[in-house]
Amino acid sequence: MDDLTRVDDTDLAGSLLASLPVTGVSVSTMGELLRTETVSASDPTAARLDELQFDLGEGPCWDAVAERRPVLEGSLRLAPRRSWPAFSRALLDHEGVEALFAFPLLLGPLALGAMDLWCDRPGELPDASARRASALADDVSRHLLRRAVRDVADDQAEEVRVDKYSRRRVHQATGMVLAQADVSVEDAELLLQGRAFAEGVSMTDIADAVLEGRVSFAAAPDDPCPDEREQEW
Repeated sequence: MDDLTRVDDTDLAGSLLASLPVTGVSVSTMGELLRTETVSASDPTAARLDELQFDLGEGPCWDAVAERRPVLEGSLRLAPRRSWPAFSRALLDHEGVEALFAFPLLLGPLALGAMDLWCDRPGELPDASARRASALADDVSRHLLRRAVRDVADDQAEEVRVDKYSRRRVHQATGMVLAQADVSVEDAELLLQGRAFAEGVSMTDIADAVLEGRVSFAAAPDDPCPDEREQEW
């Protein structure tokens, strides 16, 4: 399921559900880059679980994004590993949600949101299924960022074509991002596009900032997030 370009957002969660042994799936965007919203949900319960976590500001999806790792709760009601007081109380009104597994949507240093999986029976997610979910989360991350920057990228592609020096700077910056974030060439370009989208500037502006050391996609030793210093364009 590496190519999601032909999958509509309304069908995204359903296509993920077909690949995983769970009852429901939701995909949400969160954080500073993309607004907080449910992009796709396989069922009303999955959508409601997202809404509760958004409204309460706590829950597995928030922890998964903050910690940049899956949060797996195989016995959400009887033996939860973590404490979410408000979210746990809200779950009392939603019988049947027994397990919840949240996978962060990451691309290099960018945290884009979360993919939540819920089950109507308690039990741990098998290792093979957890690995499959992590791989699917990677695919979804690329899909969401491509979707967000598509129009901006089209405009910038025209700009790059008319200036060979702009093209050269973008290519040089792509190489630096590739090394900093330890990602592929395609993902490095996507990270540059995402940062340009977030800042409301051109790819060339971001490329120049990377080449001049004003923007870095490398995580600090004690900080899993990229350099978020304010930039003046």
